[in-house]
Amino acid sequence: MRTAPTILHLDMDAFFASVEQASKPSLRGKAVVVGGLGPRGVVATCSYEARVFGVHSAMPMGQARRLAPHAAYLVPRFELYRSISEQVMRLLRELSPLVEPLSLDEAFVDLDAGGAARDAESARLTGAKLRTDIRTVTGLTGSVGLAASKMLAKIASEAAKPDGLVLIPPGTERAMLEPMTVRTLPGVGPATGDHLRRAGITTVGEIAEAGEDELVRLLGKAHGHALYAMALARDERPVVAERETKSVSVEDTYDVDIHDRVRVGVEVGRLADRCVRRLRGSGLSGRTIVLKVRRYDFSTLTRSETLRGPTDDPAVVREAAARLLDSVDTTGGVRLLGVGVSGLADYTQEDLFAQAAGDRAEESAEQPETEPAEEHRPSPAERRWPAGHDVRHTELGHGWVQGSGLGRVTVRFETPYSEVGRVRTFAVDDPELTPADPLPLVAAAEDGAGQPSSGPLPLPASLPKSWSGGGGAAATSKP
Repeated sequence: MRTAPTILHLDMDAFFASVEQASKPSLRGKAVVVGGLGPRGVVATCSYEARVFGVHSAMPMGQARRLAPHAAYLVPRFELYRSISEQVMRLLRELSPLVEPLSLDEAFVDLDAGGAARDAESARLTGAKLRTDIRTVTGLTGSVGLAASKMLAKIASEAAKPDGLVLIPPGTERAMLEPMTVRTLPGVGPATGDHLRRAGITTVGEIAEAGEDELVRLLGKAHGHALYAMALARDERPVVAERETKSVSVEDTYDVDIHDRVRVGVEVGRLADRCVRRLRGSGLSGRTIVLKVRRYDFSTLTRSETLRGPTDDPAVVREAAARLLDSVDTTGGVRLLGVGVSGLADYTQEDLFAQAAGDRAEESAEQPETEPAEEHRPSPAERRWPAGHDVRHTELGHGWVQGSGLGRVTVRFETPYSEVGRVRTFAVDDPELTPADPLPLVAAAEDGAGQPSSGPLPLPASLPKSWSGGGGAAATSKP
């Protein structure tokens, strides 16, 4: 293991919920829950104010509503979260070529590989500067852990939450780990924790005392050896640079099973368009189109079609997904649909289906157009107003959806840089109200010399102040 705490773990604080609070002045300091809002929805993340009531990620949304009935419940805005994540990851790559993202809001960084740190003091200064840079660029806060291994760096960042920095000096790891619960170690979930507890093992120190042979007897060879090594603070795993993207996909789970075949087709087309937007946003194209269908009985089917060359044309992806849907029986109902593209490349073959499109055009020209019978004509798709998503009114400006139903949609008109805004209610088909793109969380401003600059948004008043630790002993508590 290393002799200096040059592995950094960054974990953005309550990321999705913090983004929503930063973009909506009326929610700062309030309980916010982000996730699927239907009967089958689960909590993606929640603000620290909501956690006071016992709400946590992966909890069924119905249970969260019972625990925190007055919280704001919002539908995720993944495109916005992804764009902010890219800003954060760029800052990390400025520190080192070895950045290992674990999710949109979490990553390991090898500071030694980039020359950003050599010892405990330089690592602490680098971590502190990173937190400042993240706040300046995104307006958000992140917690940083610094240690000589990935396992310990992640434990340190958890101890630093929220909005803090913890450094574990080499040589203090065993003493720091010993009193901690066994659930602190990676791979020890509820089942393994209960199994160890029944054997009289509740702390990391007791794992080390039990010995490797006893752990192998209790948990099996692979798990027993790994857990014993972690209890002794041994972790030689390297930071692995971001792996090449293998596929791009999107999917939706529906609150009520979809039985209407026309509606299923509309949803597949909409998912195909979303998938292509994500594909283009990454500067990629792909050859293989994949359709995923989870039916009413939870059986999941996947169908795929490989094209002659890579494409990022939404029409091509929509048509391929529609052809794949034709081979799937959906009469019993559909609870989930997904569209993906794999076989990725960084170029496209623009004329891939030009000939096919020409053939179809010639065929349609030979046949007279017929008006579909009234009973078979699909009805216009109802306008959707997901809670928390951005809208714009021609007179009142930018706002976000507080809720909708019974033909009405309620909007609060405010921006990340405004005071708390007023609320208005409209008909769902009001022509003056349209969906809008999210605004940046950090507003452009003018400095003292009249030059444009960027400044962070104010933090919610309820968040604790920043704190940092480091030096001669492990810093695991706030000063």
